[in-house]
Amino acid sequence: MRTLTLLLTLAVAACGSASPVGRVRFVNAPPVTRVNDRVDTPKQPKENPFYRPYYHFTSYLLLARRALNLTRDRRALGVNSLDEVPDSTFFTNRIGVRPMSIDEFAQGAPGETPQLHMPWKIKSAKVGGSVPGFICEDADGRKFLLKFSLKTLPELDSAADVITARLLYAGGWNVPSDHIVYFKRVDLVLGDKATRKVNGEKIPLDNAFIDAEMTKVNASADGTYRATASLYIGGHPLGGQPRLGTREDDPNDLVPHQWRRDARGIAAFTAWLAHTDQKEDNTLDSWEPDPANPQVHYVKHYQIDFGNSLGAFPVTNSRPQPDFVHEVDPYEWTLTFLTLGLRRQPWEGRVFTHIPGVGLYSDLDYNPAGWKPNPMGQFPVLFADRYDQFWGAKILIKITRPQLEAAVKAGHLSDPRAAPYLVDTLEKRQRRTALHWFLRVNPVDNFVTDGGTLCFDDLAIQYHLDLRPTVFTLDAYDYQGRALAVPPERVAPSERGHACSAHLPRGGTDADGHYTIVRVQTSRGIPATLVHIADDPVTRAPRVIGLHRL
Repeated sequence: MRTLTLLLTLAVAACGSASPVGRVRFVNAPPVTRVNDRVDTPKQPKENPFYRPYYHFTSYLLLARRALNLTRDRRALGVNSLDEVPDSTFFTNRIGVRPMSIDEFAQGAPGETPQLHMPWKIKSAKVGGSVPGFICEDADGRKFLLKFSLKTLPELDSAADVITARLLYAGGWNVPSDHIVYFKRVDLVLGDKATRKVNGEKIPLDNAFIDAEMTKVNASADGTYRATASLYIGGHPLGGQPRLGTREDDPNDLVPHQWRRDARGIAAFTAWLAHTDQKEDNTLDSWEPDPANPQVHYVKHYQIDFGNSLGAFPVTNSRPQPDFVHEVDPYEWTLTFLTLGLRRQPWEGRVFTHIPGVGLYSDLDYNPAGWKPNPMGQFPVLFADRYDQFWGAKILIKITRPQLEAAVKAGHLSDPRAAPYLVDTLEKRQRRTALHWFLRVNPVDNFVTDGGTLCFDDLAIQYHLDLRPTVFTLDAYDYQGRALAVPPERVAPSERGHACSAHLPRGGTDADGHYTIVRVQTSRGIPATLVHIADDPVTRAPRVIGLHRL
């Protein structure tokens, strides 16, 4: 008993003596801002096939195995020392690091609309789907997919597609160049070798088939059709991004996808935009030539197909459950069974707006943490933790209302109530998303050392999300995690959330660059942020070399 008591005492003492700044340390170097994942891949990687039943069936087996193995969650990889995502073939920092113009939001991904280059030559009929579509070529020889909407809902999914594509592009992800187009039957010209597939075999496509397909979609009184024109992504398509692991035949693909920050942090965007159909076949990898040197090829990674976002999916499927439950949701089913069906379902009470072009999309029933995609298989999104969600929320909150208006305008919604409703709802859900994750990770950012002080911004205050009186407490430690012999400093932010310390404590020696760790705690009770500072080897001026969010 005495031995046990001694061991317990030593264990408690060890815990009590542990440094509050932990063991994370950073190399004294500038943060990586771009990943070199464009190394020549001379051999085209294999296609990643998608088998829908297999994808969904194995999703539950893999999740069950993960639970039985008591697999520990881990923080995302693919981040630099400042906990940010460098530019890569997966992601390019846009509004997260620079201002974006209204025109950029109106345009979305680069690519001129085929509307300006008629007539369109039909090359083949689209395979699959509930509505017609054609693979076309415009007068400039650019290939695109012409996608139609349901006859009874002529604007819903097309508007959702182009709006969501523009917001994800602004966030940093690669997306196709999608545009709303208007045309008449005379603008469609049958290609010489146009084909369609019947029972897996190609047969010639004729005008009679095209005419029959066009009767399945909506046309205005003057014979004008509305559709989405999605410009083809260059290169050779390789199927979707594997949700687990990497492409074994892609030497540039080194970080397992389920641990990538850009693949997990998109969860904040998918919840905000109700991108319900988030799954592997709504991503696309393409083996492409380098724009600067066509002899070099590598794989570029895209997000695609957003027609079920912004509440379109519940409307087209006449089901209010999406956004609240997975298509197959054992958890919800078990709760319903145990409560004999008396439990109030989370989706009960949803109200359709009945505004043409607007889906079942609202801020009143929106919970950023409780939102669920329809499939339960996109593991990077399911594994997103509060740090990933915080990273995504930091980006989406930078999008201004005029920029939202520009993206929504690209949807060409005809009902005068539709665009204002969508912009209002997007803005409310945007703010709710950011506030939710800013209450779970200390929302301090933009750290700089300036004139012997440490300055930073409180994003919750900066964006007027949390206006409670706030005081920050800053204390400092050396490389070994030992507290410096300086009293903690209390700092109050300005009305815009900006704060600066009166002085910058320095620890360490010349040998370690006076490595100092400043712990920034907030009176709002959110875990602290650790700021790692060291002298620039050339200028000898202190600089921030790393952030570790607790």
